[in-house]
Amino acid sequence: MIDATVLVIDDDDDILLSARLFLKQHFNQVITCKSPKEINVLLSRNEVDIILLDMNYQKGASDGREGIYWLEHILSIDKDYVVILMTAYGNVELAVQAIKKGATDFILKPWENEKLFATLSAASRLRQSNKKVKKLERIHSSLQKDINRQFENIVGNSEPIKYLQNTLVKVAPTDANVLILGENGTGKQVFAYELHKLSHRKNQIFMHVDLGSLNENLFESELFGYAKGAFTDAKDDKPGRFEMAEGGTIFLDEIGNLSLPLQAKLLSVIQNRTVNRLGESKRKKNQCTPYYCNQYAS
Repeated sequence: MIDATVLVIDDDDDILLSARLFLKQHFNQVITCKSPKEINVLLSRNEVDIILLDMNYQKGASDGREGIYWLEHILSIDKDYVVILMTAYGNVELAVQAIKKGATDFILKPWENEKLFATLSAASRLRQSNKKVKKLERIHSSLQKDINRQFENIVGNSEPIKYLQNTLVKVAPTDANVLILGENGTGKQVFAYELHKLSHRKNQIFMHVDLGSLNENLFESELFGYAKGAFTDAKDDKPGRFEMAEGGTIFLDEIGNLSLPLQAKLLSVIQNRTVNRLGESKRKKNQCTPYYCNQYAS
């Protein structure tokens, strides 16, 4: 079973029934509708991976103009949508035009089930690849300053410094949550980064989050992320800092400055190592569960 959602749009009830009966055997979810005018609503309510789109809807139409129009409309919403066009009136020129406009593939009706499955399987792999690239681009954009940040080395020969260095060596190989205590200016962030450098996560992200300067109204959206449509300005999915730190280390600075309700929300995430984006009732697909990163707090 492929973990993907397929949306099939066709004005023929028989086509929709046939597609649904076949595809639900192979894909996690199959959604069907008769009119492309429902596209906006369906895409806003569902996390669709593949769109199987008919090219003709008006009676007697066979030139595929409607399909091209709706293809362009879908890609204007999100250029990373994987759209496969289908028609009973196929020709080479129409197929070439569809691919140039951004379609992933082009199939003829009636289709062969084996060919349809192979086409959608390839489309699913492409969709997952697009998601990963998009996530990496967001992470790179959001964390470039943090990644390039330079930290001082720990310098000192006193017994307390030696004790801390020995503790770092023991703790770093683990994925334990670590609480770092100390007055302002004693180097808690330096020790957090040293832990990161000594861990198996050293080649991954070190994420620094200053909780003391974070507006309480933005706390959940910044740390946990949000889903498209979660609130008025949520025009696209956005990963939070925990999700961005997947595979690496997240340093939660000034954790004691948070209000008690926010500390409770943060405690749940740290204990369970799972996080739900705002606007979602369940964990995001492909989300790291649990998070393989340490949480350091000052």
